[in-house]
Amino acid sequence: MERNELYPVFLKVNNLKILLVGGGNVAEEKLAFLLKSSPNAQVEMISPMYRGATMELAKNHGVKIHKGKYRKKFLKGKHIVVATTDVPEVNEKVYADCRKRAILVNVADNPPYCDFYMGGIVTKGNVKVAISTNGKSPTTAKRLRQFFEDVIPENIDDLVKNLNKYRKTIKGDFEEKVETLNEFTKGLVNKKESDEN
Repeated sequence: MERNELYPVFLKVNNLKILLVGGGNVAEEKLAFLLKSSPNAQVEMISPMYRGATMELAKNHGVKIHKGKYRKKFLKGKHIVVATTDVPEVNEKVYADCRKRAILVNVADNPPYCDFYMGGIVTKGNVKVAISTNGKSPTTAKRLRQFFEDVIPENIDDLVKNLNKYRKTIKGDFEEKVETLNEFTKGLVNKKESDEN
């Protein structure tokens, strides 16, 4: 069985500079996905053309739009780049330029040219679950996202906030706090298991 060796991280993209190369359907999808999860992301786009809906979305979120062809000068100061053009040579150039500069890059629908994937995301207040299929099946990630949206209770954020308040009242060192919280939250798992039996 093949293993998924991706390491999941949650990026504070409001502190990072992102470049999106392209202005078509895929660019709009990636931009919408990014802004839904992180409305204050710092994004710039470069493309000779843009869809009207993409322009509207960009305008509503302060996304900086450049009209023209991709040039490596657009990579200056960027931390993450997503290439979405329908011209493979352009996408591969973006990938090569990013690799030379140690910039994380994702070429849409081309796993060998990706340092990371944009998986399915479920958000309920402070709780965020990311889903990856190792770039093999975005449709499966979508279905799993829908499943988790249904099973994670709406009031999960209340639990998180209350546990955070409780955590601040616990005495002792880090290990003692972790042990106390583990003991306290064990009931959540046990309750779920007993509900299913």
